[in-house]
Amino acid sequence: MKTETLSRLRAAIAAKRPVVLATRLADGEQRLWPEDALPAPLHAAAEEAAISDKARTVEADGEAWFLHPHCPPLRLLVVGAVHIAQALAPMAQAAGFAVTVIDPRRAFATADRFPGVALRDDWPDEAMADLKPDSRTAVVTLTHDPKLDDPALDAALRSEAFYIGALGSTRTHAKRVARLKEAGHPDDAIARIHAPVGLDIGAVTAPEIAVSILAELVAVRRGATP
Repeated sequence: MKTETLSRLRAAIAAKRPVVLATRLADGEQRLWPEDALPAPLHAAAEEAAISDKARTVEADGEAWFLHPHCPPLRLLVVGAVHIAQALAPMAQAAGFAVTVIDPRRAFATADRFPGVALRDDWPDEAMADLKPDSRTAVVTLTHDPKLDDPALDAALRSEAFYIGALGSTRTHAKRVARLKEAGHPDDAIARIHAPVGLDIGAVTAPEIAVSILAELVAVRRGATP
């Protein structure tokens, strides 16, 4: 690999920008997508490689290219150490997400209730500023408390988070929308929020709601239409 290409690859990894290293097998020429131009037939394949995190060999204009994605880890930031979060965290971990539960109420955010899960007991706006949600991050708010949920949603809407979900009824969300508009968020930004969070599968219990949330999150990431 050329020193210049390696430097750019390292910079992308450090900045947590998903990139794909494309190598032409015939002569070893390498390009870093999306920074470098690729043959038109490779664009969709490079995007799919980045989304799936899977390397692949693709034919384009009679030439074989090896596409190797380098993506930051998938993350799920959950605001609210509630029962739904207890069910959601291990499910999301099994699906490949690094999970962080954020809740300043230390009696809820404990290692006993969330074994093996990263915990933050600072306020959501502080935690979000430190964690910096990117295009590989999902954010879900579960507290029903505007003092906790709203700052997290405000930060998520200002980020590249690929999924934003908020627990609450349609009436609760309407009030939330009004508050977010007052905070300066336009309608198209607020429309990024999935609320009520999760697919409508008739979920009642905490584990069922967690299933519906994870299913919707995966569908959005994979570009599916639930």
